[in-house]
Amino acid sequence: MAASNVVVVMDFDKTILDCDSDNWVVDKLGATELFNELLPTMPLNSLMDRMMKELHIQGTKIEDIVAVLKRTPIHPRIIQAIKSAHALGCDLKIVSDANVFFIDTILKHHGLKECFSEINTNPSFVDEEGRLRIFPYHDFTKHPHGCSHPCPPNMCKISVARGTSYHS
Repeated sequence: MAASNVVVVMDFDKTILDCDSDNWVVDKLGATELFNELLPTMPLNSLMDRMMKELHIQGTKIEDIVAVLKRTPIHPRIIQAIKSAHALGCDLKIVSDANVFFIDTILKHHGLKECFSEINTNPSFVDEEGRLRIFPYHDFTKHPHGCSHPCPPNMCKISVARGTSYHS
């Protein structure tokens, strides 16, 4: 089979990265205690949006978050494997429960962004106040996907990877 016919779909946290990007940012910005306190009370995407709010209130700037993301551990062999697969013509895609800001920042920093044809993840953006906002890929409170796989509630990775939709 020619490499141009090969599609590689991968996760981001603990696959491309050697850690979970949410935990990395929270830990490095000194908010682990609050994160752990709130974790049992809300879904992860809502929690990360709240953590970004709390960090913003404490004076954390988007540049501080970017600096932390650029230090996220990624093995050099992973970088080389991605670049090699891309150079061979493989179609590389990401399906992740991270968020677009974290993923784009890290991939751009390592020169990998252009290697991926598609990134399916939670939407995020920097608002007019300079605060990072993070939202779920799918509002599971309105339309639960009912998947029997161990997916996060806001994203059925199986459906996304197959290119199917569970949205109503």
